[in-house]
Amino acid sequence: MGAENFLAQSQPLVYEQMKRNVEHEHLAHAYIFEGDNGGGKHEMALWLAKRLLCLNVIENNPCEQCLNCTRINEGEHPNVQLIAPEGQWIKVHQIRQLQAELSKSSFEKGMQIFIVEQADKMNPSAANSLLKLLEEPVGNSVAILETNVLGKVLPTIQSRCQIIHFPPLAKEQLIKRLEEKQLPANEAKLIANLTGSYDKAVEISEDEWFNETREIVTTWFDYLQKEDPQAFIFVQKKIVAQAKEKEQQQMILSILLVYFQSERDRDLASKEKTQRINDILELILQAQQKLTANVAFQGVAEQLVLRIIWNMVTKD
Repeated sequence: MGAENFLAQSQPLVYEQMKRNVEHEHLAHAYIFEGDNGGGKHEMALWLAKRLLCLNVIENNPCEQCLNCTRINEGEHPNVQLIAPEGQWIKVHQIRQLQAELSKSSFEKGMQIFIVEQADKMNPSAANSLLKLLEEPVGNSVAILETNVLGKVLPTIQSRCQIIHFPPLAKEQLIKRLEEKQLPANEAKLIANLTGSYDKAVEISEDEWFNETREIVTTWFDYLQKEDPQAFIFVQKKIVAQAKEKEQQQMILSILLVYFQSERDRDLASKEKTQRINDILELILQAQQKLTANVAFQGVAEQLVLRIIWNMVTKD
């Protein structure tokens, strides 16, 4: 998927706003792109750099094929500087080196763009050095700071930038991005129903505990669907042992909730089945509330099984 297609689908409001700003020459001298990683911040920063330097703009988009677009994509254009943490932090020598580069006559005509990735990870000296650079911009330049933790960026830096918020990806876009990471469609859909954050979704997908738990809850769900008393025994044999921490216990109930939601959505034609599953969803939500109130997990899970099976039996 081309950058403009991805941005148009995942961040349509931001994309259109930045296109208008460029077209009408209303660019700020500094931006903060704020939002979850994977939500399009970096793609937008590179899109803007290419749009400003492209040799063959097509319908207000960079052509992606000219020499400038190609070199930006390959990280080799002298007018585009990327700053990223060295280890855990962005350090003052990186900002000073950037300032020295911007002070030189540009190797090529056109605007200079510098992109600071994870701008919330500047150490105090680097942040103060960048602040001076923003207060006294060098030449014809645009600064783009990317962050997913706006509160960790100095307020004085924020005040000198136009802040652009990147909302979380829509569920369909999140599923698509996860599938691009080679996740099976059913797993991508499950995770996208558990979180709206791309970062968190990737973290969950790579978590060994989650992947093992997903299989266990699948078995539990199958027992419950069949009204099998094994579902009660399974709580003691597998479910309780799998979830020692409160967050893990809530995750198990969240996975079960998604499974029943998916089952309901597959059979919307049946009003009776839809109502029955809606009742089950309400029972799971009540179980989650009990966990929040510090009721013991085993008792919550066992009671949930009995109530779900009773709900199914009485409405068959």
